[in-house]
Amino acid sequence: MKIKVGFGFDVHQLKENHPFVVGGVDLEHHKGAFGHSDADVLLHAICDALLGAANLRDIGYHFKNTDPRWKGISSIVLLQESVKLVKEKGFEIGNIDAMLCLEAPKINPHIPAMQAHIATAIGIDIEDISIKATTNEQMGFIGREEGVVAYAVCLIQKI
Repeated sequence: MKIKVGFGFDVHQLKENHPFVVGGVDLEHHKGAFGHSDADVLLHAICDALLGAANLRDIGYHFKNTDPRWKGISSIVLLQESVKLVKEKGFEIGNIDAMLCLEAPKINPHIPAMQAHIATAIGIDIEDISIKATTNEQMGFIGREEGVVAYAVCLIQKI
């Protein structure tokens, strides 16, 4: 059995009065992530981890921010498309471990819903998806609430 690991990272600028979607969940907050798609930083990091593990480059390679097809699209769709690419290479997904870094809003109450959205999109058990959150202790662009960051690692295995 061939096992591979992938790492993903994403960052998005936060803007006033903009929607804030994280892990497929709409968060109530005065700021939201800005990007070509819905700017779901968590799902973008997971996509990059999965694509990287399968040696399929990165999210920007497959879903260019200059392509109007992806303008405003739900990142759940990008995750589903990334999973298809990984499966086409003969891999199944073992688990996801992800970390969000932002000052506000509090993520903990939303983690079960995020896990459910991701589990459905990927087709794995909710127990195989770990999501954690931390702050940047009010330092840097994260601490000033100018941006949000997500990291993800995944394990995939050849079927």
